[in-house]
Amino acid sequence: GCPLEFGSRLNSMKDRADLWAGAKDVWGWVERQAQVEGLTLVDFNFPQHLENKPIEEAKYALAANHLKAGAICMRFPKTMQAGAYTHPDAAVRKQAIDLTIEGGRWATELGAKELVVWSAYCGYDYHFQTDYDVMWKRLVTAFQEVCDAHKGLKVSLEFKPTDENTRFFGVPSTGAALLLVNEVNRENFGLTLDFGHLLMCGENPAQSVAMVQRAGKLFGVQLNDGYGRGEDGLMFGSVHGNMALELVYWLQRTKYDGHIYFDTFPRNEDPVKEATYNIKKFKALWHKANAMREGGIEEAMEKQDALASIALLDKA
Repeated sequence: GCPLEFGSRLNSMKDRADLWAGAKDVWGWVERQAQVEGLTLVDFNFPQHLENKPIEEAKYALAANHLKAGAICMRFPKTMQAGAYTHPDAAVRKQAIDLTIEGGRWATELGAKELVVWSAYCGYDYHFQTDYDVMWKRLVTAFQEVCDAHKGLKVSLEFKPTDENTRFFGVPSTGAALLLVNEVNRENFGLTLDFGHLLMCGENPAQSVAMVQRAGKLFGVQLNDGYGRGEDGLMFGSVHGNMALELVYWLQRTKYDGHIYFDTFPRNEDPVKEATYNIKKFKALWHKANAMREGGIEEAMEKQDALASIALLDKA
């Protein structure tokens, strides 16, 4: 069987409120997420989900629903729209770093293993808008400060090439992210790869996984699917079936030991059933990846025999 644990987007529990009779707040969403078959972890956005709430409330909500914290995921406020770690004002950069360090304290208190940093604002929109060297140095320095404040916690960058808030992100690809990892040069700094973001980069997610795992820096994986034009947040494997299977194969082959998080947007679907589907789909692909290995996929790959590989895919 599949040894990995699963989490899913907590904000999706807001959707189809007509199907949920419980509380319509963060703790109600946690309770609703507990209905998802196979889900054991909750990833909280910080500060949005936890601001002005006692830590004991969060611990109680998790324990009462037999769940654990998977990760704390940073969401910087709109006041940092000109940049969080990359803002031209040093005072704002310090606020962003301090807020991340506070998020790390929540992660430690809740027993989460990872602090995920996604900044919608660390980038630029226009040519000649920013000094790329200065922007990069600010990113390196910020992550070094955060990592040094929480040496026992995994800190990971979740990069995205473009966004409505930032047309060009400061770290726009897996290669650039690995370069940042090298320059930050902290044992507890790594990457979280998002399937949809990789599609937007024009990358093959399985190859990206292989590259990051080769460096020993894959701390998190966020799964979904889409058509590549933007971040669609569709069910895992619903569009790119073979691509999803190959990603699962490489997670398996490289012995990935983090958790799986589904970052999907079930606006019209029952979010509990949708999350349950994603978990079952991943487990089914895990089984198929095993079957393909037993069927000789690695021998076909060694020969770069595409016809043999496709024949095995057709049998899987």
